[in-house]
Amino acid sequence: MLFSATDSLADIWQTLLHELHRGALDLKHPFRYLTLATAGTNFPQVRTVVLRQISADLEFLVYTDVRSTKVQELLEVPRVSLHFYHPKKQVQVRVKALATIHLEDELAQVHWNRVSEKRRSEYQSKLDPGTRIAAPAAGWESTIESSHFSVLKFSPLSLEILQLAREGHLRIQFDLASGWQGSWLVP
Repeated sequence: MLFSATDSLADIWQTLLHELHRGALDLKHPFRYLTLATAGTNFPQVRTVVLRQISADLEFLVYTDVRSTKVQELLEVPRVSLHFYHPKKQVQVRVKALATIHLEDELAQVHWNRVSEKRRSEYQSKLDPGTRIAAPAAGWESTIESSHFSVLKFSPLSLEILQLAREGHLRIQFDLASGWQGSWLVP
């Protein structure tokens, strides 16, 4: 369990922040891989993305190719939902956030410098993500010198935590509008 009914909201908030930061730092932490949901064109779209960093202001950073469908969706509707799940601790975290796309700016450059030479080709394909190809190797055959690397920054508006427990589930919501003050919710 991440928290119990006897923990204070302030303590739960600090524990939550600790676990989220661990997700960005620990390659084996379950919060490393999160689900991103966007509005999509005709249907909502969900996909798994990798949490690269959490800023001091609790902004979640993710890397992507700027030509990806998710970027186009975010340009149209920047409101997203993020979903984290920790199977051992049986806790779910849902985040409502606003997305900002960083391309060829200072933030993108700082993070591009962190991408290993081996992984840079993922952002240097001549073909757009999702392009139909004859065989898997065709997607990596031709690369360009420049990159299509971008950083997605998700600025949360609210976080809702559901702690699953045999003795009774617990649910809390923290809102930015209230200065990240928490409120217990009916599970």
